[in-house]
Amino acid sequence: MVRVAVLDPDFCKPGDCTKECIRFCPIVRTGAEAIKYEPEMNRPIIAENLCTGCGICVKKCPFGAIKIVNLPDELEELCVHRYGPNTFKLYRLPVPKEGMVVGLLGPNGAGKSTSLKILGGEIRPNLGLYDCPPDWKSILRFFRGSELHEYFKKLSEKKLRVVTKPQYIDEAPKRITGTVKEILTRIDERGALNEISEYLSLHPLLDKDIHSLSGGELQRVAIAAVAMRDADVYIFDEPSSYLDIYQRLRMASLIRNLARESKYVLVAEHDLAVLDYLSDHVCLFYGKAGVYGIVSKPHGVRVGINLYIGGYIPDENIRFRAYPIKFNLSPVPSEWRSEDTLVKWPPFKKSLGAFKLTAFPGSIHKGEVVGIVGANGTGKTTFVKVIAGVTKPTEGYVEDFGITISYKPQYVVPNTDKTIREILQSINPNILEDPWFREEIYGPLDIEPLLDRRADSLSGGELQRSAVAACLSREAKLYLLDEPTAHLDVEHRLAVSRCIRRVAEKRGAAALVVEHDIVAIDLIADSIMVFSGEPSVYGIANPPISLRKGMNQFLKGLGITFRRDPETGRPRVNKQGSWLDRYQKEINEYYYTEIAAEK
Repeated sequence: MVRVAVLDPDFCKPGDCTKECIRFCPIVRTGAEAIKYEPEMNRPIIAENLCTGCGICVKKCPFGAIKIVNLPDELEELCVHRYGPNTFKLYRLPVPKEGMVVGLLGPNGAGKSTSLKILGGEIRPNLGLYDCPPDWKSILRFFRGSELHEYFKKLSEKKLRVVTKPQYIDEAPKRITGTVKEILTRIDERGALNEISEYLSLHPLLDKDIHSLSGGELQRVAIAAVAMRDADVYIFDEPSSYLDIYQRLRMASLIRNLARESKYVLVAEHDLAVLDYLSDHVCLFYGKAGVYGIVSKPHGVRVGINLYIGGYIPDENIRFRAYPIKFNLSPVPSEWRSEDTLVKWPPFKKSLGAFKLTAFPGSIHKGEVVGIVGANGTGKTTFVKVIAGVTKPTEGYVEDFGITISYKPQYVVPNTDKTIREILQSINPNILEDPWFREEIYGPLDIEPLLDRRADSLSGGELQRSAVAACLSREAKLYLLDEPTAHLDVEHRLAVSRCIRRVAEKRGAAALVVEHDIVAIDLIADSIMVFSGEPSVYGIANPPISLRKGMNQFLKGLGITFRRDPETGRPRVNKQGSWLDRYQKEINEYYYTEIAAEK
């Protein structure tokens, strides 16, 4: 049995404790230095070869900084990389395939970004020997006989040119200046500016300064910048963030076109529908976030995603999730009684500069979750802000509904140095003692490890989970959540969907949820509000209708059809022009049909 001990430097505070990990360790008491304090590193170091895995140090650490996991001995010979003593450990790597798109699927903290950095040449794999990193000869010997050997041989000989679209694109404008057209023209090595601008709808942005772009616009420009390079390896880390469903599928088509030119293409993505649409193969990541990650062998895209949904990999005999994720094959429209109506809103209009939103009257019922879908720039966030009372309509009057409303905005800005515990207790002093909430909300959203961390120290995903938990902590009758799954991995997206449903059901409340992830919408929504219009010019907020009818209306406007996977029931995008795509358009069923599910 191999021990993997990880000490999180963000949590470890040796100056604020009495070094309980060392004082209570049974091995240290026998005279062996299983744990010793290193003044130079200002933290303890755990000797994994001496550790027995008793877990006493884990329980005694007042800050929860230590994690210890037992793994099989045979796994140790598959270790590809480790950053240092008591840090994250990665086992195996995804296998790039020439002329194909390889998707990476798994939770945050399981090694996807580390794998992309290794395959992109930013990090040389040290095979776990962080104190004496091996040379390329030793690395090639390690991968001898595998598909990765030839790839790393080319990489070591500098025969592969790699370009990467990083996970976080917010920092890009700080390093570059100029208009979008000037920047893209400078890097357009393939002479594809017009073609890619058409694909990603960049023409309205070309004369804009890079510093004035929104998150979605910046993401599209970053994707275009990578696609315009003449490279051998294209890497995209979470390319769908901030994009609406139409933009996501156009981006996916662009990435697939790159692979057709006999290039290596690797994509880490959390939107299951998009990953399914763009990938030829997928590699699954599992393990313990921040401690270790294991990469599965490549699977066909349909089989791989279904294995991930099922939580079990048969060829490795590994169950990495205790339960499978379930989808409703035939959602039955809910029958709402008039006495169940919680909120009715009148027609109103809201103008923001040249943009105008027109909202039709609608209502929402107790226990109902309404998904809000539509293209970026058609007024979804503006509508939610009016309902929340954050802003007033330009025409019409939206009264105080006489109920408590809890609102999570689209962009979560950490404007406080308070800890998450302090923020939650300021909202509801007793919420952390509520057993139901601890089990159903804070457990699934992994809030427990964040409680004593300051809000301004959290990553985008951690901040998003904390904001969702804070929103759901309020005793309210109407919950408004604007893009609650942004920056979240698949596991947390599905957990957020379940949490919103459970809170609405338990409290007899209702929820309005703005979302671009079709899989999340399918899990969470009873009804749909479809926003139409011309982005940044005008938007129309249509009243809520049934999930199936609403998705049909929405997808018809996009010219996209979905089918159901017969094994798991998850929504899958039909390839444009395929038999099923043409058939569903002919019978006017864009979401799915029973025949489509069976096919």
